[in-house]
Amino acid sequence: MSPPALRPVSLPRPPALVLRGRTLDAGSPGVMAIVNRTRDSFWAGNRHAALEDAMAAVHEAVAQGADIVDVGGVRAGQEGEHVGAAQEIDRVVPVLEAARQAYPDLVLSVDTWRSEVARACAGVVDLVNDTWAGHDPELVHVAAGLGAGVVVSHTGGLPPRTDPVDVVYADGQGDDELAVVRDVLDVLARGARVAVGAGVPPERVLVDPTMDFGKTTRHSLVTLRHTADVASLGYPVLQALSRKDVVGATLDLEPQDRLEGTLAATAVAAWLGTSVFRAHDVRATRRAVDMVASIRGDRPPARAVRGEPAAGTPHDGRAG
Repeated sequence: MSPPALRPVSLPRPPALVLRGRTLDAGSPGVMAIVNRTRDSFWAGNRHAALEDAMAAVHEAVAQGADIVDVGGVRAGQEGEHVGAAQEIDRVVPVLEAARQAYPDLVLSVDTWRSEVARACAGVVDLVNDTWAGHDPELVHVAAGLGAGVVVSHTGGLPPRTDPVDVVYADGQGDDELAVVRDVLDVLARGARVAVGAGVPPERVLVDPTMDFGKTTRHSLVTLRHTADVASLGYPVLQALSRKDVVGATLDLEPQDRLEGTLAATAVAAWLGTSVFRAHDVRATRRAVDMVASIRGDRPPARAVRGEPAAGTPHDGRAG
């Protein structure tokens, strides 16, 4: 029997993200380091209440290969302390200002859903990471006014710091699993149009399907499987998978033991068209996404010498 005819592998290649002169795409995937200026982040390894601790985390992230540093001042879930806008500003702005002074070319992001917090970051941020799907409708306009990019997210309509309970997606077109994917695609497409309409250039709009937010574990898994559909929206894709509950619930692991599961999910997302990854573990994520980029054929290997013929040596294409 003759072997089947080979066909080129068809993989999604959404447009590049362009911020502060940096271009991040399938061949140069971006790692967004997480620096939380909080005492109560869900993972103890990323609690940096003191400014000096937060800056030490920034330095470490840059040394390990981060392309973007994302600074947040409020825990995402409903557990933990209340943080008002003024306190959030007091937490994030000093870190961003110090990071900008230390690294003039580093892409800096603020993780907030509040327009007043983003406005206070004028002159230092390149990206506004709105993980609550435009809850504050003014936020995208502030981002545009700052000349910053924006992350468009999907939260199932839940307000900030709300954990999902009894979540069901049903749109009359099919089962619950595909309904959540259709909702993700619809919300992200509309959010991206709003961002562009507000004046954010398309190459500065990131779409994030936002695992765990407004989703059960099953919802997050099926949404991850449909990453290629998210990439087909025509914007660069961000995935925030790092040590999340979707990994913990799937493997029955606590946050400190979720690295391997995170990297498996990261590799799948990278293969399916994600080009930016929000991560606690920068070095491991950097290596994983670069490896996937090379397997996809978008990134050349750093060294390609094993078994290669010497320059000018004729060969017939056979090994041995």
